[in-house]
Amino acid sequence: MFIIYFLVILLLPIYAQLKVKSTYKKFSRVPAEKGMTGAQVARMILDQHGLYDVRVVPTQGVLSDHYNPMTKTVALSEDNYYNSSLAGTAVAAHEVGHAIQHKEAYSFLTLRSKLVPVANISSNASWIFVLIGIFAQASGFLLLGIVLLAAGVLFQIVTLPVEFDASKRAMNEVVSLGIINNSEERSAKKVLSAAAMTYVAAAAVAVLELLRLILIYTNMRSDD
Repeated sequence: MFIIYFLVILLLPIYAQLKVKSTYKKFSRVPAEKGMTGAQVARMILDQHGLYDVRVVPTQGVLSDHYNPMTKTVALSEDNYYNSSLAGTAVAAHEVGHAIQHKEAYSFLTLRSKLVPVANISSNASWIFVLIGIFAQASGFLLLGIVLLAAGVLFQIVTLPVEFDASKRAMNEVVSLGIINNSEERSAKKVLSAAAMTYVAAAAVAVLELLRLILIYTNMRSDD
C-alpha cells in the first residue's frame, strides 16, 4: 500500500509536468492562422473588457506566463509574447482570464489571494511541527502541523476553480472575438487542459499527504 502511495505522489506531478511541456512544445510549433502574437491576443481581450490599465509585458523563462494582480500586469514568456502560435494564443488568453476575474472580483480568486500569505507561512512551518510530532511521538505537535498543512491544501483546492474558470473564459474570448477558428479550438483546449492537469496533480498530492498525516495522528492517539 505504501509503495502505491509513494508512486502516486511521486509520479503524478512528474506525469503532469511532462504532459504540459510536451503539449505546449507541440502546439508552440503550430502557427495561429490569424497570425496574432500572444501580446496582441492579450491586448485585444483586455481592451475588449475595458482593462486598458493592465499592461502586457514579456518575461524570461518557459511557461513563466502569469498575471500579477498587484501590478496589474499580464506577463508572457518571450516565445508567447513575440511569436504567433496556438499554444501562445491559449496561454495569453488564459492569463487575461485571470485579469478579468480580478476586475469582476471573482470569488475564488479573492479567496485565493487572501489565502496566499497564510499558505506561504503555513507551508514552511507545517513540516517542522510534523517532523517533531512524528519523531518525538508528540501528537500535539503533529496536530499543529496538520492544521498548518491544511491551510496549504485549502489553497491548492481553491486554485482549481480559479484555473478552470480562467481557461473557460479564455476559450470563450478567443472564439467570440474570432482570434481562432473552429478548426483550432480543439488544439487550444488541449493546451489549456494539459496546463490544468498540473494544478489537479498538485491538489491531489496535497490531499493525499494530508490524509496520510491524519491517519498517523489517529494511530498515535489510539496508542496513547
